[in-house]
Amino acid sequence: MSDVVLHDERYKGVTMKSVFSQGVVPEELQAGLAAVAVDHKKRFANSAKAVKLNFTADATMGEGTYSCRSSSSGVEVRYGSRAAAFRAVGTLLAFKAEELAELNINETSPFPMRGVMIDCSRNGVLRPEAAAHFMRRIALMGVNMVMLYTEDTYEIPGEPLFGYLRGGYTQEEMRHLDDYADALGIELIPCIQTLGHMEQVLQWDPYFHLRDTPNVLLADSEPTYDFIRKMIRAASGSLRSKRIHIGMDEAHGLGTGNYRTKFGERPPFEIMNSHLKRVRDICREEGLRPMIWSDMYFRLGSKSHSYYDHEWSIPDHIIDEIPKDVQLVYWDYGCRTAEHFETFINFHRKLGSDPVMAGGIWTWMHLWTVLPGSFKAVESCVTACRRQGLQEVIMTLWGDQGMEVDIFSALPGIQYFCELAFGATDPMAAAKRNFAAVCGVAFDPWVRASDIDLIPYVKDHDHSSTNVGRSLLWQDPLLPVLDPMLRKTDLHTHYKRLAVDLFCAESSEGLARRLSYPAQVAQVLALKANLRRDLEVAYRANNMIGLRQIVDKVLPQLRQEFDSLWKFHRAMWMETYKPFGWEVIECRYGGVRARLATVSYLLRQYLAGKIESIPELEVDLHNSWPEFTKDVPPLDYIRVKTPSCIK
Repeated sequence: MSDVVLHDERYKGVTMKSVFSQGVVPEELQAGLAAVAVDHKKRFANSAKAVKLNFTADATMGEGTYSCRSSSSGVEVRYGSRAAAFRAVGTLLAFKAEELAELNINETSPFPMRGVMIDCSRNGVLRPEAAAHFMRRIALMGVNMVMLYTEDTYEIPGEPLFGYLRGGYTQEEMRHLDDYADALGIELIPCIQTLGHMEQVLQWDPYFHLRDTPNVLLADSEPTYDFIRKMIRAASGSLRSKRIHIGMDEAHGLGTGNYRTKFGERPPFEIMNSHLKRVRDICREEGLRPMIWSDMYFRLGSKSHSYYDHEWSIPDHIIDEIPKDVQLVYWDYGCRTAEHFETFINFHRKLGSDPVMAGGIWTWMHLWTVLPGSFKAVESCVTACRRQGLQEVIMTLWGDQGMEVDIFSALPGIQYFCELAFGATDPMAAAKRNFAAVCGVAFDPWVRASDIDLIPYVKDHDHSSTNVGRSLLWQDPLLPVLDPMLRKTDLHTHYKRLAVDLFCAESSEGLARRLSYPAQVAQVLALKANLRRDLEVAYRANNMIGLRQIVDKVLPQLRQEFDSLWKFHRAMWMETYKPFGWEVIECRYGGVRARLATVSYLLRQYLAGKIESIPELEVDLHNSWPEFTKDVPPLDYIRVKTPSCIK
């Protein structure tokens, strides 16, 4: 067996050593420990001064329990599951050598499932290497379940237009990822859709006969269930897990399209239950235990079609018909109180069973995870689950709006989730300490990067989900919809300071180099955020010197920095995701690049006397969101790129 040593140069030459030999490291841990050592080469190296880590499986311990004790032969780690053993390693990485002499750690999580779901359907399909890297990090945090959310981004043999040109996972890739996850003590559960969110598939002619609406499958139709069987077999066939998430959320318009034409009017509740039973039966036949998102039941029971309606009402006979061997997954991502979560956990219990809880770390519609708000949302969610005795908790990382976010920026939120799940006395202090050890980077700069969105205008950073930085990046330079709201905010100074801070924290090693992305975003926004107002002031004052300064110095610098961002983002994407999907993001970069070129062209034409005016600078801008006085609304890309609704 090979020797693996835990080492850190800060410890003045003293190292910790873990000997991989029979009886010291059980075989079930060896492959996983070898994998995590890849990211900690300075901590895992042969040394005579090393401290041995001796692992012993203990069947009397629970799934989420481990202990670490100092002994004459090193550190003794007892664990109730492989996942708990890797949590122990991640925790030990944070200890200095001098702290090991009287080591006595005991941790237990009341949650047998501590999961993370990663969106792989909104452009960004994680490269297998990146998915493996991500799992190595979160295994050391204490995660023991991963879902890769795939609407159409997985291979179905014989269906070449399923996931066409979208970079889906092959059967072999999924098999290898499952092996890798298993070595880390992680259960990889397939996560697909079998009702709504199917627009990527239903856009192609060969699948038109499976449509109810453009994004919802046609329920009660035999060809639909033949197709769903193919989907379930393809998604689950390469994985060990006997569980499967079959989606069924946000199936808006269920029964109102081709269903109505073919089968006539039928209450949506009945369609939902009938369809779920059919898909449940397929899962049974394939030896799988299914779960679904729960929102459609509550939406159909709400007069306002709201998931979070306290006045929901579902007829008793509908509740009785909900298959009780299908788990309901209660998703709720907002920055709410623990009491809110508890109320809706109990609402779910009225439907027949404990739900799986799915909270959220705020990755969607952002360039970088909004961590302060994520911390608050996760804390309330986990607190409620602990009080209510739920067993299974998932944190979701969605990629709505194209997965422009660096998904690795969610890692501090996952670390915080795990500290809460394992009952740390001071979860934030524990998260900072353990994140630095597990990820090899400081915690605070990653949180500081959230200030891409948390500008001075935003009064409550701990609860805001604004994506203002993303909106400022993509909004039109001459017709900016957000400018009237922010005209009194010093965005240049905010973003310039942020860029300096992040470039100082960035390095070329390991995960720290990912800070170059938010740093370069801030560098661009320091030049772009105030551009329209500066142009307007100079133009309306007929200040030709000021306009010349902008066209000769500011715009060239902005275009150069914007190109640097585009190229860095492209390189980061190609390293993190499959290339498919990047074309969507690159069109956004191309649009802004073209518009900046046009701004330069118009200014030069105006300064040369070739045009008499620039109408875009003469029109008055108005605040479209006057009710937002302390926060900035999170906006879709389609909403900010131009005032026009034409896509």
